[in-house]
Amino acid sequence: MNQVYVNELKNHIGEEVTLKGWLYNSRSSGKLLFLLVRDGTGIVQCVVFKPNNESLFETAKSLGQESSIIVRGKVREDARSPIGVELEVTDLEVIQNVEGYPITPKEHGTEFLMDHRHLWIRSRRQHAILRIRHTVVKATRDFLDNRGFILADAPIFTPNACEGTTTLFEVNYFDHDKAYLTQSGQLYNEATAAAFGRSYCFGPVFRAERSKTRRHLTEFWMVEPEMAYATLDDVMNLAEEMVCYVVERVLEERRDDLKTLERDVSKLERIKAPFPRIHYDEAVKILQDGYEKGALENKFEWGGDFGAPDETYLSSQFELPVFVHHFPASIKAFYFERDKERPELALGADLLAPEGYGEIVGGGQRAFDLEFLEKQIAEHNLPREAFEWYLDLRRYGSVPHAGFGMGIERCVAWICGIEHVRETIPFPRMLYRLRP
Repeated sequence: MNQVYVNELKNHIGEEVTLKGWLYNSRSSGKLLFLLVRDGTGIVQCVVFKPNNESLFETAKSLGQESSIIVRGKVREDARSPIGVELEVTDLEVIQNVEGYPITPKEHGTEFLMDHRHLWIRSRRQHAILRIRHTVVKATRDFLDNRGFILADAPIFTPNACEGTTTLFEVNYFDHDKAYLTQSGQLYNEATAAAFGRSYCFGPVFRAERSKTRRHLTEFWMVEPEMAYATLDDVMNLAEEMVCYVVERVLEERRDDLKTLERDVSKLERIKAPFPRIHYDEAVKILQDGYEKGALENKFEWGGDFGAPDETYLSSQFELPVFVHHFPASIKAFYFERDKERPELALGADLLAPEGYGEIVGGGQRAFDLEFLEKQIAEHNLPREAFEWYLDLRRYGSVPHAGFGMGIERCVAWICGIEHVRETIPFPRMLYRLRP
C-alpha cells in the first residue's frame, strides 16, 4: 500500500493507503472508534469498526493523545468531513503509545502553553498560524525574486549599531573587540544594492528592548529590500505592492487556515492599492484632534515618535494600511536623507497596518552625500572607525538609494488577526522568555 499524506487523500478515494502520523484525538460510539490522525499536512478521521477486528479495536482504544502510529486502510469519500474523505482502518501499527500528554483538550493558561511551546505547535490553531507564516515568507521572497532582486544576506554578528546603541545585544567575539547581534541588515544591503542594483536580505534581527507589549519580540525576522537609484516614493510604491501581493497569496492559499482562526477575511479582501499616504504633520493633527475628542489619554506633540496608542488611533481612521512619511529627523536614524525644503524632516515612511497592529514596514531614502554622513556619525557619537566601510559606499559610486524593512511576525499577526506576536513564530524570544 502506498504511503500518502492527509492533504493527498482526496486523490486516492477507493484505494488502500498507508498513513504515518500521530493521534490528535479520539472518541468512541459503541462499536465504532473514531481516531483523528494528523501528519503535519492535515487531520483525517480514521474509523475502526469493532466487529471487523476486535483486537485492532482494543489496540486503537488504548492509544493516548499524540501516540505515534502507522494506519493502513481504505479511503472513503465523506461529504461531512472537512477534507471530504475519511479512512476505514484495516491495520494499525503502534510506534509509541503515549501516556500523560500535558496539553489536553481542556483550557490551559498562556504561560503553561508557552512553557510547552515545543508541544503546543502541534495544535490546530498553531498549525494554521505557522502555515500562514510559511505562505507570507514564501510570497515575500517570490515577490522580490520575480522583480529582479538578488538575495544577499547580511551578517548576524556586526561591529556596530544600525538603529541605535540602546537596543544592542553585546557578545564576546574571540580576541577581537565586542560584537553585536544585528538590529538590521540595512547598512550591508546598501553595499549589495550598489553591487546588484536591487538586493534584499531575509533573516533574524535582534532588539534588546525591555518591552512586554503584544507587538514586541527580542528576536524576530525581517525582510529588507534595497534599491539603487531610488527615492522615498519608490519605497512606498514597492512596499504597497508587496503587502498587497502577500495578502492576496494568503487569501488564495490559506483560506481554510484563516477560517480555523475565525479571521474576518472581508477585511483582508479590501487590501488593495493605493494605500493612504499622510505627512507626519497631518498625522500629528489627527492625533491632537483625537486627544481633544477624548479618544487618546495623552496629547501628542510635534517632534515625538509614535507609541502604540498613537499608531492604533491613526490606523483606526483608515480601512487600509496607511503610510506616514516625512518624520522629524531627530527621531530617525543617522543615515536618512533630509527633505531639501525642510531639512528638519527625514525622507522616511512607516506603514501602519489596520485594526491596531502598528508598524509593519519602516524605511526611506538614504543619505548619499559623504560629508553629510560624516557629520551625522559625529553628531550621533558613533565610532567613526566602525563606519569607514559604510562611508566607502559614498566615496565610490554613491547614488540616491532607498529601501525598507518588513517585520514578518507583525505582518503575520495582522493577517491572522491574532492578539500577540508570540504565536507567529515557532519559538518566541521575549523579555522573560528564553525557553524552550
